[in-house]
Amino acid sequence: MASREVVMLQVDGPEGPRDVRLTSPDKVVFGELGITKREVVEYYVAVAEPMAAALRDRPTNLKRFNSGVDGEPFFVKRVPKGAPDWVRTCTVTFPSGRTAESVSVTEPATIVWAANLNTLDFHPWPVRCADTEHPDELRIDLDPQPGTDFGDAVVVAQALREVLTEAGLTGWAKTSGGRGVHVACPIRPEWDFVQVRHAVIALARRVCRRIPELATVDWWKEERGERVFLDYNQAARDRTIASAWSVRGLPAATVSMPVTWDDLPEVDPAGFTLRTVPGLLERHGDPHAGAGENRGSCATALEWYAEDEAERGLGDLPYPPEYPKMPGEPLRVQPSRARKQD
Repeated sequence: MASREVVMLQVDGPEGPRDVRLTSPDKVVFGELGITKREVVEYYVAVAEPMAAALRDRPTNLKRFNSGVDGEPFFVKRVPKGAPDWVRTCTVTFPSGRTAESVSVTEPATIVWAANLNTLDFHPWPVRCADTEHPDELRIDLDPQPGTDFGDAVVVAQALREVLTEAGLTGWAKTSGGRGVHVACPIRPEWDFVQVRHAVIALARRVCRRIPELATVDWWKEERGERVFLDYNQAARDRTIASAWSVRGLPAATVSMPVTWDDLPEVDPAGFTLRTVPGLLERHGDPHAGAGENRGSCATALEWYAEDEAERGLGDLPYPPEYPKMPGEPLRVQPSRARKQD
């Protein structure tokens, strides 16, 4: 049983120190490792500065594990009741057209406050609160399918980097905290969600043409084979990926770790954990410092999308099942099922 002890923490920030409550500090969160809630919160204190920079002014979904990683997590997309008055919010619009006030991370104390609510994964939108309709980050999630692994995702990521350079974009890589790789490109907030998603599709298709034996954009799992899936739908509205420095809700307490392109082929993602990352940060600093200084354009990628449509007959791809039917979207039917219907 976790104790009812309450510890008050002071977390420095731009407006001075904040008092943040830590409740039930000896509650076990990662059973196999014996990691307590106190350790989780202390981890987020240690990485709060670079993590706050990565999350700055972004609406952020909180993935909470109230019963530890062995329990059922749930996403919180609205600011929880009882939040301190210094926790900022911003309005987001879901695919349904409904709106919500989402947590906006503006300082380290917000991260620590959320961690005390049993948040492990922080899932930021690719927008800033000043303009939640136009992403300022283009993201691609490289997801190894059965029969492939992190090394395969690294090979695909390197091919993606080449394509991004040809499109005039700069990608920043991080481990997913699992077997995958996440790549994010700072962009000017001049294109809406549909346009940015189309840009991602065009970029991903170029990668697949370059290494078809290892990369795929096939939405249906039955068509992917033993390849790495470039998940273009992570660019759709209200789809998010774990932020840099997020602890993942996995038994090994792995972290989604920012890395340099030079280091990516050599790293072992299992080595980035809640217990190892603070020391790595202290010794080596933030590999993504300055990532947002130069913002690119989606223009070339969108030209490629138009060329694919005109010259190859390749249009849009399916959206996730919970989305309303989107203009130009193909039938959202599993291919094997469609063949049976024919």
